[in-house]
Amino acid sequence: MIIKIIQRYMPEYIKKKKLNELFRLTADAFQTEMPALRGLTFQERLSLYAFFSREQAERSLQGGCPIEEVKSRLYENSFVFGKNLRKSLHIISWEESITALRMIYQMIGVDFRYEGQGEFIIKQCYYSNYYTSEVCILISTMDQGLAAGLTGGEKLHFTQRITDGSSCCKGYFKYDY
Repeated sequence: MIIKIIQRYMPEYIKKKKLNELFRLTADAFQTEMPALRGLTFQERLSLYAFFSREQAERSLQGGCPIEEVKSRLYENSFVFGKNLRKSLHIISWEESITALRMIYQMIGVDFRYEGQGEFIIKQCYYSNYYTSEVCILISTMDQGLAAGLTGGEKLHFTQRITDGSSCCKGYFKYDY
């Protein structure tokens, strides 16, 4: 029921609050401070998030911190975020979790579409204008955690990415034991 209501309309303050949480969990994963967000519109925050996450990922990829540790923190933080959303939105079915995932992605500029039979496609991604292939691969660890938290364990696996020169991202869901 809640998912159907927010699917129709999500107030700006809730979008800002959720994006702030994304900043917080990303900063925590990269063990750095969050940038100042006070007074910024949602769109300004979204742009700043793209720059911030890219900068932190590039720093880590250049030897700032062991990548497997960063990946683990990115995954765990976003898994908890997704799990908390699953609980607060009272998600009980696969369809509801996919609806929530689509809404979250839509909110942050990612055109996520579930194609059925475990497959998905992303035709447009706001972050593809900011991320290199390597940054996208690292940051997409968060996508895996978020999806696993929302669905009760199903991770996203990418088979192609816009940042690799493809016209769209494609992939599938899989429960990794």
